[in-house]
Amino acid sequence: MKTVGKNSYLILEKLKEVIFSKEIILKYRNNKTEFTRNRKQPFGQMLLFMFNLVKKSLVIEIDTFVQFLNSKTDSEEIKDFTKSAFVQKRMKINPEVFKYLSEVIVENTYVESNTIIEFFAGFRLLAVDGSKVTLPYTEELKKEFGESKNNTNTSVVQGRTSILYDVLNHIALDSVLENSGIGERELALKHNFRWKKGDLIIYDRGYPSYDFKYEHIKKDVNFVIRATTTHSKAVVSFVSSGKKSLVVEIFPQERHCFKDKEYNKNTSIKIRLVRVDLPNGEIEVLMTSLLDSQKYPSKMFKELYFLRWGIETYYDELKNKIKLEYFTGYSKMSVLQDFFCAVFISNLQSTIVNDLQDELELKNQKTKLDYKINANLTYGFLKNRVLELLFKEGALEDVFLELQTLFLKNTVPIRPGRSNPRNVGKYRNRIRPFVLKNQRDAV
Repeated sequence: MKTVGKNSYLILEKLKEVIFSKEIILKYRNNKTEFTRNRKQPFGQMLLFMFNLVKKSLVIEIDTFVQFLNSKTDSEEIKDFTKSAFVQKRMKINPEVFKYLSEVIVENTYVESNTIIEFFAGFRLLAVDGSKVTLPYTEELKKEFGESKNNTNTSVVQGRTSILYDVLNHIALDSVLENSGIGERELALKHNFRWKKGDLIIYDRGYPSYDFKYEHIKKDVNFVIRATTTHSKAVVSFVSSGKKSLVVEIFPQERHCFKDKEYNKNTSIKIRLVRVDLPNGEIEVLMTSLLDSQKYPSKMFKELYFLRWGIETYYDELKNKIKLEYFTGYSKMSVLQDFFCAVFISNLQSTIVNDLQDELELKNQKTKLDYKINANLTYGFLKNRVLELLFKEGALEDVFLELQTLFLKNTVPIRPGRSNPRNVGKYRNRIRPFVLKNQRDAV
């Protein structure tokens, strides 16, 4: 297996260069006086430690990290990297640094030389979804992110996240974590600096407002949004007609607020309604800006909307495989660092996995079922090896090849047609079952 030409290898080289650069320190330190001298915990090493999926006791994680550093450097042995030192030092690092490092991955993924990028009907296929993230229960976090209560009056601190995700190439283009009182549409529009012509973005129910669709059309970005069958008079009439597809003209509602808007009550936009009949007899209505029924026939939308499921499985990876909600601190700063770092690590994992698809296809030719790389185990393999991958003086190629071999060796079969009904009331009382799943944690 060759590393030459592998896009993920080139991205790793770029990351190593960036992480230990002077520019990143100047841009993402919280105070101009910090990280000016050669300390025992320099900026790059602090980032490296946080990359390592820190989920165990901090004392144990620090001990493992110090052993790694001492084995890799010829300088004086590190002894004063303590839990207290880490907690103090991390407060001097802006959480946005992890978003920046994710941007490095994104910018170096969508390049002409990367021939493995997948598209759907010529579009970069993205999805947006929001989710609640349970945070440590502290007064600071309750004030910053808000709290939620259930029918037993149990109170938990939760933030709301929104992620713009490439469902075919498994890359998070942007992520936010904010107060749980902010609506999903408002958070979704914060991703618009990442939109570009040639994108097709899929949304679930809860997003189809006039303003939301207008913002996409204004930027020449296409969308597919699921709507309830009673969403509006136009939708109700469309469902009753039995038609598979219909282009309609819509206007803002009378009660719409037009303050600071570029449109008024007489501004219309054209959208297409598409009917999808599900096997259980349920009718699904999709709103889309893809008006040409010849170029984009109605029959393609069932497959297209199903691909939105990729962002649901992505949240599963964040919460259950990377253990996002196992936060390493109780402040807003540490929560944001952990969140953006988890997104960065997921992108790093995806770049390596994406580059293995050709090898995986060759492997699948010899088996009855198609196999995919076991995502749960990949994060376990990344644990500790990410230090080797991104350490400034480390030999990248050896550990990169080792990871590729391990990823390809550990695969799981893809069983088409399987579906599991969602149990909405599963955690209604916030008492989780003793056995959550049949897989064992790898991180």
